[in-house]
Amino acid sequence: MADYYEIRHVVGFEETNLVGNVYYVNYLRWQGRCREMFLKEKAPGVLVDLQDDLKLFTLKVDCEFFAEITAFDELSVRMRLDELTQTQIQFSFEYVRMTEAGEHLVARGRQRIACMRGPNTATVPARVPEELRQALAPYATGSAGAGRAR
Repeated sequence: MADYYEIRHVVGFEETNLVGNVYYVNYLRWQGRCREMFLKEKAPGVLVDLQDDLKLFTLKVDCEFFAEITAFDELSVRMRLDELTQTQIQFSFEYVRMTEAGEHLVARGRQRIACMRGPNTATVPARVPEELRQALAPYATGSAGAGRAR
């Protein structure tokens, strides 16, 4: 089993700019999509909890670009767990162009989220749900190993 969760994506024309390369904001959209698909496949109970009062607030995102990609490039978006505290999760993402010649890292990103509960006017930090903790465990980097819950 890979140490990352992966989604595959083929870049469309609508994701490119006038020059023909992928518009930067799409990398952040793909982070969100990867996170959503992870929840759907690995922690579906958390999706149910999100319909109640659980909220996952994105606190920080970033992306560093190494190479341009264009329409019809095939990507692997790979997510790993970097850090897990009582109320927050930090993910890392790798964007890898898949070609017949091999794999090429084109960008790397991070995303930090906080778990919150309560009505919109009175949300408070909440523990990361146990189902999510367990689902994330196989994807932890060395610094986020199973015993690294603060």
